[in-house]
Amino acid sequence: MEFRNLGSSGLRVSAIGLGCNNFGGRLDLEATRLVIHKAFDLGITLFDTADVYGDRGGSETLMGQVLGEQRKNIVLASKFAMPMSDDGAKSGGSRRYVMNAVEDSLRRLRTDYLDLYQMHQPDPRTPVDETLRALDDLIRQGKVRYVGCSNFRAWQVVEAVWTARELGATGFVSCQDEYSLLVRDGAERDLMPAMHRYGLGLLPYFPLASGLLTGKYRRNAPMPEVARLTTTKRLAERYLTDRNWAVSEKLADFAAERGHTMPELAFSWLLARKPVASVIAGATRPEQLEENVRAGDWKLSDDEMAEIDRLTG
Repeated sequence: MEFRNLGSSGLRVSAIGLGCNNFGGRLDLEATRLVIHKAFDLGITLFDTADVYGDRGGSETLMGQVLGEQRKNIVLASKFAMPMSDDGAKSGGSRRYVMNAVEDSLRRLRTDYLDLYQMHQPDPRTPVDETLRALDDLIRQGKVRYVGCSNFRAWQVVEAVWTARELGATGFVSCQDEYSLLVRDGAERDLMPAMHRYGLGLLPYFPLASGLLTGKYRRNAPMPEVARLTTTKRLAERYLTDRNWAVSEKLADFAAERGHTMPELAFSWLLARKPVASVIAGATRPEQLEENVRAGDWKLSDDEMAEIDRLTG
């Protein structure tokens, strides 16, 4: 397993991370245990969850029951800010909420600190300096080691960086955002230049475009049963466009000509893009984790990267 620094920080993470959104939802305790133990065996150290995963708290709760003594050997990341109640009262980035949310996550995860605590989405109701002061206090208390953000626009990332500097507070070291061979423009146009400038690491989610880049979907062919794009209409409407079908077919040919699979192309391309630190991918079976780890082994040449740009442009 390859390890990388998360941005300009000293935090080292495995190049392939485990997205834990299936735990407590699609996976029960024993299925969760199988996936987590396989991740240990494969050398995966970045475990990324959130308080809302697994029907609000379910993912963290099951992870707390499984991690045990291995907790000290991993980079445990969680998130806050998305609604933990139907009325939205338990959400956001206010000092009051942040202080309560971290205690809830620590309790569910059965740990006394988080390696990375990420703001899951911006909070327009709370000044960013209030959130950053609260997070800095958590770092000083030893409850959090590093902080990051997710789903922030480029200007919001820059605002947070400069606000932290003005306060003398610890700032974000990472951004977690959607980025893949099929979803490039937004991140590459605005977000990634800002991240380069200020030394933040990128943790891309949906690396396989919700499954379209797995290679198991074919245009004008029956959809696979019990698959995400088959059962989730909003995702199908978003990803199964004429443009995405055309690009994915070209990418499939590109990979096949070189003796590789679509996931191998998707993961390896991401790992070749700076400032990507780790590719976060979920898994429902241990075998999927093995595939994810193998997928990052292809070292693409400069000519291949240029050809991929042409195919996806």
